[in-house]
Amino acid sequence: MRKMVWLIVAVVFMLALAACANQAEDDSKQEHQDNKETKVEKGDKGETTETDNETIYPLTGEPANGPVDHRILSVMVNNHSDARPQTGLSKADIVYEVLAEGPITRFLALFHSEIPEVIGPVRSARPYYVKLASAYDALYVYHGAANFINEMVHESGIDFADGALYDNDGELFKRATDRKAPHNSYLLTSGVDSLLGKKGYDSSKKIEPLSFADEPAFDGQSAQQVKVVYGERETVSYTYDPETGQYKRTSDGEPTIEKETNERIAVDNVFIVKTEHQVVDDAGRREIDLTSGGDGFLVQKGQMIEVEWKNKNGRILPFKDGEVVSFVPGKTWVNIVPERPDIIMAE
Repeated sequence: MRKMVWLIVAVVFMLALAACANQAEDDSKQEHQDNKETKVEKGDKGETTETDNETIYPLTGEPANGPVDHRILSVMVNNHSDARPQTGLSKADIVYEVLAEGPITRFLALFHSEIPEVIGPVRSARPYYVKLASAYDALYVYHGAANFINEMVHESGIDFADGALYDNDGELFKRATDRKAPHNSYLLTSGVDSLLGKKGYDSSKKIEPLSFADEPAFDGQSAQQVKVVYGERETVSYTYDPETGQYKRTSDGEPTIEKETNERIAVDNVFIVKTEHQVVDDAGRREIDLTSGGDGFLVQKGQMIEVEWKNKNGRILPFKDGEVVSFVPGKTWVNIVPERPDIIMAE
């Protein structure tokens, strides 16, 4: 009888162990499932969607199919009238448009979610573009510069590729035959990985994502069309397309398009930054204040809100009521403009 009692106790004990193990497995499965579900958290002025298992591109806030730790590629893109239309701009996640010499702007285009095969025409470096690229720990690609600017690039610590050193080598740069220099040098992105290896640069980086929200956090004035006037020879406008929720870009009255495909450049966010510009030499080169902060405008989904721009860890970001304002997912164009009262018009 005593043996029978001990046998029953042993069986009960073993059943209890099995139940605990099954419960632990179920808890583990549930935890794994919870981690797969989207978590929506209140971000800075708006709901920012984040997921534990769904990867998003850090510069667009859009879903990615794989790892997103590859290097950001930043390229100086020519915007002289003889350089239009450009190649690759429609694939850029962020484009900074800033005055170079005189009334002509130049682009710093950041590529990450999409890397086109060819980008350009590539143009020379300027110190303030280097600062913008540094904030994203990007590879900085340009073609030539004055000696003192080249020295500044080398001493800044940024990873760089100067097209003047690889001019028309067929691996990293090529010259187009349908345009004249300096408007015909193009980056071949198939050569970037080899460059990174040869120069000992990191091919991957952990990238701090920007803040994104599905809808604008604030109500602003109607902005079906926004015009940015850099000068008599340089006017940029954005026209809202309610069907796509994007703004189509125009430069000096001509649609901004891809050279090879005629694809229209369309963006989801237009961030306009007003700051001090100073001409510093006889060549018309400028110094531009990217640190002090100031007035700005954020254009999204058919409306424009007044914001304050601040430099946060090198990045120029929109703020309102002391908190970061989120971008809507997609591509962003940043127009950095002088502090003139009549430079921005919205309808």
